[in-house]
Amino acid sequence: MARRGLTFGIFLAPFHRLGENPTLAIDRDVELIQWLDYLGYDEAWIGEHHSAGWEIIASPELIIAAAAEKTKHIKLGSGVTSLPYHHPFMVAQRWVQLDHMTRGRAMLGCGPGALTSDAYMLGIAPATQRPRMLESLDAIMQLLKMEDRVTIKTDWFEMNDARLHLAPYSDPHFEIAVASTITPFGMIAAGTHGTGVLSIGAGLPGGPQALASQWKIAEAAAAKSGKTISRKKWRVVVNAHISEDDGQALHEVRKGERNETITYFEDTLGRPPGRSDDPLTDGVKMGTTLIGSPETVAKGIKRLLEYSQGGFGGILFRAHEWATREQTMRSYELFARYVMPVFQQSLDAPVGSAAWAGENRKQIFGQTPDAVRRAFTDVGAPVPEDFKSRTLGGRDAT
Repeated sequence: MARRGLTFGIFLAPFHRLGENPTLAIDRDVELIQWLDYLGYDEAWIGEHHSAGWEIIASPELIIAAAAEKTKHIKLGSGVTSLPYHHPFMVAQRWVQLDHMTRGRAMLGCGPGALTSDAYMLGIAPATQRPRMLESLDAIMQLLKMEDRVTIKTDWFEMNDARLHLAPYSDPHFEIAVASTITPFGMIAAGTHGTGVLSIGAGLPGGPQALASQWKIAEAAAAKSGKTISRKKWRVVVNAHISEDDGQALHEVRKGERNETITYFEDTLGRPPGRSDDPLTDGVKMGTTLIGSPETVAKGIKRLLEYSQGGFGGILFRAHEWATREQTMRSYELFARYVMPVFQQSLDAPVGSAAWAGENRKQIFGQTPDAVRRAFTDVGAPVPEDFKSRTLGGRDAT
């Protein structure tokens, strides 16, 4: 069943600092998904990486299977499966199985592979990753139709009379989304196949300003291929941390963010293209990093919606451990309590009801004392001396 308004979730790479117990780190990832499920978040997208030390989940499918057993409602996707690393038939088979095991809560996120070091170890030339992703996605979409058997031969995979062992649990199949950064590639791929979009590049310098033009690229690709693409399936990925006030929120994350930026993105990855040397300060200024009170973060989301010139379907927070475990969990709770309802129209009815009652209280509640008094006198009982104080506010306190 679709949620009213925006959907919310996390993009869990994950990012775990070196020097900590990796077993416990993976446990924390599953625990976080459980917490988000309890708080009413809609989605968690889990990454696939194989090198560089920080992003230690190699198989999103395993995390999805484990988390599905411990949650009730939250949808679970790969963020993303690096398609050039896998035979497309096996990807489709695994996701159909997850579709059944999760009763329709599994989602397939697709990308060419983010870490060059992963591709290097697998002997995959970087220049081939995007073309191979497109070839793989083409094959997966053909398989999911469950129509004719599929025969394809490329320079890196082959399928002969291939047909999935099981039909998808979802109708017509589980949701699929394509990751998009700063190039047109992801938007073109999503539009060509009519899939969802994960706009990871929205958190990079210039990302918010490019949202509208990026969506136009997806729409043009969809029109060219005879597909439709929906803004409801467009998620924007940003950094966020919420505390009671702006100063406290910044204080809680500054040390952890510096450690991540310097140790991982500079010392290990050599600061990838588009990455600022001070992403926290620059991101807060640009509105790509939502750090502050619930009110500040809500304003930031409204600005992103304005940049998109038509809206998008959901916000995904890039899961990080900039703050302590307790502060991080508290951040997600504050967002769920005070920000999420603003964008899901869940406050309109109770706020309207309170306003209506207040505006009409004399007419509505003015007869209450007399009605309560008659409850005594009609049966010949004495009226209590504190009768008025017990009926204040229009409530029958007896």
